Amino acid sequence: MTLETERLLLRPLEDGDLDGLMEIFSDPEAMRHYPGTKTREEGAAWLAWCQGLSPFGLHAAVLREDGTLAGQCGLIPQEVDGERELEIGYLFIRRHWGKGLATEAAAAWRDHGFALGRSRLISIIDPGNQPSIRVAERIGMRLHHETEKFGKHVRIYAVERPAGGGG
Repeated sequence: MTLETERLLLRPLEDGDLDGLMEIFSDPEAMRHYPGTKTREEGAAWLAWCQGLSPFGLHAAVLREDGTLAGQCGLIPQEVDGERELEIGYLFIRRHWGKGLATEAAAAWRDHGFALGRSRLISIIDPGNQPSIRVAERIGMRLHHETEKFGKHVRIYAVERPAGGGG
């Protein structure tokens, strides 16, 4: 399953994407709001986990102009406070920050999630991760509630499908 935006091709992650993903996973700044950086072995395990979630899971966000991996974005099944949810997740290589790519990719996945018939999509965000909060807000998400997930305090942002829209 592949989505296209003005600047991005959003395609399933491939084994060859590991080098690009390691630019994210080995960067302490990019991984600041996660448990920590990942070794190459941990990155490979993450890649395999994402590939196993098909048709969901994080997908490669590839620049259409030159085929460069810019990051990852997609829909991830999650359980939050006993409810099954579908999360829009995104994480980009730092040199691609500030270009609107995460917003572009997240909006495409929001629209796809609604086209699949989902009435609500969420993002799970560390309260200190202001750039991720801004992406969520730009695609119409609003703070829904705060909870504990992944062993820490997080904010749940949500967007509802517009009346008469999608699916």
